[in-house]
Amino acid sequence: MFQLPTEDFLPLLSSFGISPDNGQLGAFAAYGDFLLEYNEKVNLTAITDPAQIAVKHFADSVIPLSLIGLPQGCSLIDVGTGAGFPGVPLKIMRPDLSLTLLDSLQKRLTFLEQLSGRLGQENAFVHARAEAAGAMPALRGRFDVAASRAVARLSVLCEYCLPLVKVGGFMLALKGPDCRGELEEARNAIRILGGGEPKLVEYSLGEAGGRSLVVIPKLIPTAKKFPRQRVKISEKPL
Repeated sequence: MFQLPTEDFLPLLSSFGISPDNGQLGAFAAYGDFLLEYNEKVNLTAITDPAQIAVKHFADSVIPLSLIGLPQGCSLIDVGTGAGFPGVPLKIMRPDLSLTLLDSLQKRLTFLEQLSGRLGQENAFVHARAEAAGAMPALRGRFDVAASRAVARLSVLCEYCLPLVKVGGFMLALKGPDCRGELEEARNAIRILGGGEPKLVEYSLGEAGGRSLVVIPKLIPTAKKFPRQRVKISEKPL
């Protein structure tokens, strides 16, 4: 049984002005419990210590809520969601979000469908690679926000995410520390894909180390030739 270590979790969130209620704490506990149970048969996370799950997965996913403003009821797609980070924790704290979870592995989406049912979340699920999703008419340019955590270098990630964002929306990249060089490397990709001047916010998860949040506004539609095929994106980032 997963026990949410509130003595570590709550002070960290409180330092960012985030105060989950009892229902939200119960949802995080249920999430951790099902994550560890399912992880025994499907590899979802290498982090299995409850205290580390609470900080490195849950807190890491929701702290951006204190750093940027997500419009009420906005549509958010979590690109390469894996075990549901950051999308599912964000929706625990912001149930008004219209959440779509995108992943290339059906076994992860099966977990997320069951998890969403347990948490009472009505989410959408897309089984596709990010570059394929960006070319789908039903998804391309349809989201207020595209968020991604621990998926790829920023120059590559922009080509996965920005085609999915509508003009006037933005992309969120949850990154590790020392992201400045990666951001400079990605500036050409941001411009080509229709993005504007990025905002970088650096902060700390305490003993878990530093983090960076990159916010990229979508100014103009992405050209139809993007995203390219996966091999070209990886071998020749914009």
